[in-house]
Amino acid sequence: MEHHYQPLEILVIDDSPGDVGLLEAAFQEWQMVNNVNVVEDGEQAIQYLLQEEPYRDVTQPDLILLDLNLPKKDGKAVLAEIKVDERTKHIPVVVLTTSNAEKDILESYRLHANCYITKPVHMDDFFQKIHAIEDFWMKFVQLPPRQISA
Repeated sequence: MEHHYQPLEILVIDDSPGDVGLLEAAFQEWQMVNNVNVVEDGEQAIQYLLQEEPYRDVTQPDLILLDLNLPKKDGKAVLAEIKVDERTKHIPVVVLTTSNAEKDILESYRLHANCYITKPVHMDDFFQKIHAIEDFWMKFVQLPPRQISA
């Protein structure tokens, strides 16, 4: 049985060029067509999500992959802002970070992260987790409709 999936708009919020490169490679390897956009710090993330300059014409993401360790505004502050704003709180947020600290995990869920995944060290494990994320969110989950910008 052949399945046709709607491409996802994915926003990656991560300042590590190495991790972003691995994410993009993993998405390409899986051969599912998604539109992946990247911002490198917490301030850019909020501007992007609220479609403020220079992101006025971007499409709102269906899914956010969020690192906690970000410059300018850390991932927890970004998550808190996403989940209290009516325009963005419906967007699923996958925390994808190097931290496996219990306090980070608890705080992320307290701030309404949809799931928390620790970045693996080995490339094969990293690819496997990214494929699982993409597979889950594309094939099994019914995502909310994108909000239309004001």
